[in-house]
Amino acid sequence: MESLLETNLDNPFHKGKVRDTYDLGNALLMVTTDRVSAYDVMLPEGIPGRGIVLSEISALWLRYTGAAVPNHFIGMAYEPNVAKEFGLETLPDDVATRAMVVKKAERIDVECIVRGYITGSAWAEYKKNQSVQGYDLPDNLEESQKFDEPLFTPTTKEDTGDMPLTIEEFWESLGGNIAWPLEEHSQTLYSQATEFAESVGLILADTKFEYGFIDGKIHVIDELLTPDSSRYWDAESYSPGTSQPSFDKQIVRDWLISTGWDKKSKPPTPTQEVKDSTIEQYLEVYKRLTGKELVF
Repeated sequence: MESLLETNLDNPFHKGKVRDTYDLGNALLMVTTDRVSAYDVMLPEGIPGRGIVLSEISALWLRYTGAAVPNHFIGMAYEPNVAKEFGLETLPDDVATRAMVVKKAERIDVECIVRGYITGSAWAEYKKNQSVQGYDLPDNLEESQKFDEPLFTPTTKEDTGDMPLTIEEFWESLGGNIAWPLEEHSQTLYSQATEFAESVGLILADTKFEYGFIDGKIHVIDELLTPDSSRYWDAESYSPGTSQPSFDKQIVRDWLISTGWDKKSKPPTPTQEVKDSTIEQYLEVYKRLTGKELVF
């Protein structure tokens, strides 16, 4: 399989780092390509099949959590009833398998991050001042340790880089009528997803959610609980006190650093081994969540 890096359909709506979105009139077609970004830079080559796995995992979670928190998902583009309703019968297979049809929404420009474990940027901040985005924490936490209660740590959403927000800043910027349901929805989704993940041997260390207004009501939008937006660990090998291997593109990031890349110049092309190892991580998450192999 070759990587799908570019799509060129009618009525383009938005092109992001990974997803290409098209206007269907009363809905949107959101295509998850095989492009890979790391450190806010696009790599020269993609990882074949990555978009398929990300779309399927996101669709799984959107269906699973939809009763608890409404979302924008209508269906996968390859589903016959969806394809017929939105005139997608002639969509190329390599696009249809990576695409979902979603409702149009007015995006709320924040990212709602929930952290169940102290890792990544939260661990780095904690080591400096014993706090994380305004939360004062005990002085004896270990890296990757589970919090007593998950932390809600929102950020701005900006093209030039997201900035952390304290809860007070979050409420002040959005107002209570929006801030309160976003925090409640995020905690609800994290709790529901954590319980399911644990049942299949996964730890959901942290994740981010995005929201928008549809018909005046708050809905989850964009991707949901994928390895691109979430940090999954293996429950059996979990051991606090150090960083944990993640089922995500950390393999790509680690490899880039090992090459001596300066994060400013054009990045090197990932080796076949890096590509294969990365897609294996994504497929393992899918297999555990569904109990099925994803073949493409």
